[in-house]
Amino acid sequence: METHLLEGRVALVTGGSTGIGFGSAKRLIEEGAVVYITGRRKEQLEDAAARLGRAAVAVQADATSKADMLRVADTIMAGHGQLDILFANAGSGRPTPFEELTEEQIDRELAVNLKGVILTVQGMLSVLVDGASVVLNASITADMGLPGFGVYAATKAAVRSLARSWTSDLRSRGIRVNTISPGTIPTEAYATEQGMSQEEVEAYARRAAKEIPAGHFGTPDAIGNALVFLSSDAGKWIRGIDLVIDGGMTRIYQGRG
Repeated sequence: METHLLEGRVALVTGGSTGIGFGSAKRLIEEGAVVYITGRRKEQLEDAAARLGRAAVAVQADATSKADMLRVADTIMAGHGQLDILFANAGSGRPTPFEELTEEQIDRELAVNLKGVILTVQGMLSVLVDGASVVLNASITADMGLPGFGVYAATKAAVRSLARSWTSDLRSRGIRVNTISPGTIPTEAYATEQGMSQEEVEAYARRAAKEIPAGHFGTPDAIGNALVFLSSDAGKWIRGIDLVIDGGMTRIYQGRG
């Protein structure tokens, strides 16, 4: 008899329409969870839910809106009465030379990547069960000092800090908070956020693969696998960590320089 690691659990994935969010929602469902996904674009969101199947529930919402996230919590409460797993995944960023940064871009990246994460977790506190798993999507850029990613990387470093603070804040409820830092994972965001063509994405992926000890770039499923682990009973004793999923890119010496 096949067993599922997350049977009977209810999850929320913000930014679940595409990329890492969609792949992670798919893995949660494969392990038995019912998954609510959110996104700003209604048509794209509903299409994603249809592809995920009957265990997916689409709720149109903007993570930077407190009212929207409270509405999501109310929807989850009305539908299932609890939330066991929260993946605060929604994010935004594109490489921009420091001298060309605009107020609009700064405000957007701070709003989506930092304010949005705060409002998402805060908004779910009433529906999260004691002992729930909260995972925040960070990034390896927080470690790398990449040119053009200053604001984005700073928001992701802040997200890691929030996970440690919230581990203390939510200790009495046994809610564990961790972060995942993905490496190079080409998704739709390379086109929508960074304006890259399909040919440019493929060329970048080939270049990046040479820098990764695993020999290839990652897929959304790799992040989904980590999310399943952290949110299952196997991850119950893990709190406040940053789990780097990058094929060894930022941790293994490659003989350069």
